[in-house]
Amino acid sequence: MEATKTRTSKNFKRLQARLRGQVGKAIADYNMIEEGDRVMVCLSGGKDSYTMLDMLLSLQRKAPIKFELLAVNLDQKQPGFPEHVLPEYLTSLNVPYRIIEQDTYSTVTSIIPEGKTMCGLCSRMRRGVLYRVATEERINKIALGHHRDDIVETLFLNMFHGGKLKAMPPKLLSNDGKNIVIRPLAYCTESEIQKYATVREFPIIPCNLCGSQENLQRVQIKQMLQTWERETPGKVNNIFRSLQNVTPSHLADPELFDFAELNQIKDISL
Repeated sequence: MEATKTRTSKNFKRLQARLRGQVGKAIADYNMIEEGDRVMVCLSGGKDSYTMLDMLLSLQRKAPIKFELLAVNLDQKQPGFPEHVLPEYLTSLNVPYRIIEQDTYSTVTSIIPEGKTMCGLCSRMRRGVLYRVATEERINKIALGHHRDDIVETLFLNMFHGGKLKAMPPKLLSNDGKNIVIRPLAYCTESEIQKYATVREFPIIPCNLCGSQENLQRVQIKQMLQTWERETPGKVNNIFRSLQNVTPSHLADPELFDFAELNQIKDISL
């Protein structure tokens, strides 16, 4: 029994170190956090956002730069939402936090027909609230808990259902030019985040806005990618790496590459 605990502890420490390294590398590669930043850590109560907060707190203690963290949760007034969980958890960590109460639940359920996915509208409404609070709290970086698999899934969702070659960038300037969104978990896999969250025993709060309804299109994409990964390990990571290695001239978007002015080079010596 003692040997099993020791192995488990060693495995966890390796996993923790690997996740910290991936988060640190993503932050460095994309210059996500700088000296003096005030970073809003958006907490949903799910495994991803808990892991993100945990990693950022660890890096904050060890980083050569000073930055502040503010944990923020949007209480959307879903029936049965356990309002005490996040405040108690964040208080135990001595982490500054703010809980925003706004009844987006009633708005979403009144607009979206029963049986249809509510994720899109819910996400847009949450984003609007978070941008407002960022201004109020003098926040200059907004950290979201999307991981590598979210990014790859979004790429295929946009390709298959939107006709766009588009994913989630690790760092993004909002359309109004006022907010920088960062995704510190961009290099982390969902499976390792799940393992980490299980061992850490985070107080997970499930999203029941749509009765735990999954976005069917995303589920199908996730299953497709999981099948590919089982058949060819490393394939999903290669897809992610392709997003970091784009050659516009070998795609077909005339807005990215001037195909109209593309001509054969003439030999001026003739």
